[in-house]
Amino acid sequence: MARRNFKVLYVSGEVSPFVRISALADFMASFPQALEEEGFEARIMMPKYGTINDRKFRLHDVLRLSDIEVNLRDKTELLHVKVTALPSSKIQTYFLYNEKYFKRNGLFTDVHNGGDLKGNTEKVIFFNVGVLETLQRLGWKPDIIHCHDWYAGLLPLLLKTVYASNSFFSDVKTVLTVHNVYRQGILPFKVFQKLLPEEVSSALYRAGDNVNMLYTGAEHADLLTTTSRLYADEIVGNGSDTYGLGTVVEERKSTFHGILNGIDTRQWNPSTDKLIKKRYAADRLEGKLDNKKALLDEAGLPFTEGRPLAGIIIGFDAFQGAELLKESLVKLVELDMQLIICGSGDKEYEKYFQDFAAEYPEQVSVRTDYADTLLHLAIAGFDMLLMPGRIESCGMLQLFAMSYGTIPVAYAGGGIVETIDAVTDRSGSGFLFYDYTADAFAGKVQEALDLYHDEERWLQLVLEAMGKDFSWKSSAGEYDQLYRKLLEE
Repeated sequence: MARRNFKVLYVSGEVSPFVRISALADFMASFPQALEEEGFEARIMMPKYGTINDRKFRLHDVLRLSDIEVNLRDKTELLHVKVTALPSSKIQTYFLYNEKYFKRNGLFTDVHNGGDLKGNTEKVIFFNVGVLETLQRLGWKPDIIHCHDWYAGLLPLLLKTVYASNSFFSDVKTVLTVHNVYRQGILPFKVFQKLLPEEVSSALYRAGDNVNMLYTGAEHADLLTTTSRLYADEIVGNGSDTYGLGTVVEERKSTFHGILNGIDTRQWNPSTDKLIKKRYAADRLEGKLDNKKALLDEAGLPFTEGRPLAGIIIGFDAFQGAELLKESLVKLVELDMQLIICGSGDKEYEKYFQDFAAEYPEQVSVRTDYADTLLHLAIAGFDMLLMPGRIESCGMLQLFAMSYGTIPVAYAGGGIVETIDAVTDRSGSGFLFYDYTADAFAGKVQEALDLYHDEERWLQLVLEAMGKDFSWKSSAGEYDQLYRKLLEE
């Protein structure tokens, strides 16, 4: 019987449904709950961005978590905390807030993923220090602080420097999970130097005048993970595609583990999903067509009997496939299908896709304001999900899609190949393309369309995809073992 006295704090810059930038948000929506079921007490901390709607998500102030002092070397800022339960669970989620940093400013950005950098580095530092100050005020001492991506990359170093002599944090272990190797938190060193003690700033990993937050976290965390075994091997063995992170991971490969993503099969289940138009299951698939019609109506596209609908859900940047999509659009619209693009990010990509959709108003639609309801409806309503991302540690969308009988067409990078069985004459759950080119992408979509028009074979494909087990059970068990081994050391 798993012991319940171990406590884990999960720290992330995004958690669905509150904020979604990438698959990390979907991961955070279900992973802590899966570990609670293994016997750990889980809680979450994230920033309270100004975009988060307090009323919608039932956030409330906690009086004893008000006016927490966060010392930034030459000044002190006050932190306030709001709290709610993670939807579909009882996991306490704490939102760290300061009006100066979060009221008007958007999400965390760095030098490489664009955005307004004014005050952003200070905001990131404030959040990381604020996590440790909030824990002390809360009086809840975790056994493990599990950091996710660069947003929380400063925490392992803080614990080994300025907080090392603080008895509250004695024996606290840190885990860092790399979800997006290309987002590393590249931020100007001069701000860290100004706001943090010399013992911290001198230990940061630097490249020229910038700090690399993810690399810094990977150097100092007690344990490193990523979200698939194959992707872990790629990071260790192929430094050129890791944007420099492979060096530190190679040095620490004995502490580096790849564990495949899972999904919350209670939240993502077409037979029980309250966010879709009509529920359905493998033995009553007619409801999927109702969702397709509702989605087309939502997107402003006409329904035509027998015409396939493909969808794309990406962040508008080159890493997540926006450039390949841009290069492929002309080829895709020449195919006999409709296309819905859901995403946001780089405004140049956003304008390009919207202008393109305006040229093909009955075939292409772009949505940049999609929330959870549209996300669920899209996964249920698409016939196929196109995934042009170049670097994907594992991903979650293809897991959701297959569970809903929506067939993925994806680039065979990272952990994608661990979750999709490529279609053969007899079996398969999706389509994979191996050359990262517009021709290869469009060619594989054409293959999927050809099979779509073979009703008997397509039904077989849909049923095989829906029959796969993507629950967290096996992966949560692996994390359980890693956590317990780490705590025994």
